Amino acid sequence: MCYEAPVALSTWLGFFAACWLISLSPGPGAVTCMSTGVRHPYRRAVFTVLGIVAGIQTLVALVAVGVGALVAASGAVLGAVRWLGVAYLMYLGVVQFRAPAGAMAAREGETADETPRALFLRGYLVNVTNPKGIVFLLAVLPQFVDPARPAAPQYALCGASLAATDLVVMSGYALVARSVLRWYGTPSHLRWLNRLFGALFVAAGLALALWRRG
Repeated sequence: MCYEAPVALSTWLGFFAACWLISLSPGPGAVTCMSTGVRHPYRRAVFTVLGIVAGIQTLVALVAVGVGALVAASGAVLGAVRWLGVAYLMYLGVVQFRAPAGAMAAREGETADETPRALFLRGYLVNVTNPKGIVFLLAVLPQFVDPARPAAPQYALCGASLAATDLVVMSGYALVARSVLRWYGTPSHLRWLNRLFGALFVAAGLALALWRRG
């Protein structure tokens, strides 16, 4: 018996290219990974990266089983998710902005008082409370799903492809932030980095608050 791939190679290559564009586009996930990369060495920041990946996988699963379409069709539910995301991003912004420079991990091996579970949950909540992710995936994923083939393997492959690119890109954001810390690790610089990332979180929250589905 010949093995049949879940999707045609050309279709998968098109989606894989789209995955890189999705992952590389700046957003709350990138800000979260960079701010965590500044506060922690990568061996701890990776938990936030994994949370980001788990969040997008949850959205893919919601789209695959049809819940995403129900959420997108309900203005009230989508609005509730949006304002939850706005509130969480604003909260992260205030906490980051007010954090003292001493709370940041200035040297390798020195970490702020955050557990791997808390780091994972931060990344997960940032992604899963972003309604733009649901709407975007609803617009993109169906274009790469062949109705003549079983849907589950196709969604699984698409989810795995998106997870792989997110893991690479978000890890890159965390590592770049860590590299910046090596060069600008004085208390004064750390304080301004805190304020910068705090402002970016607030800006992401404002952008989400002003977002309207097209």
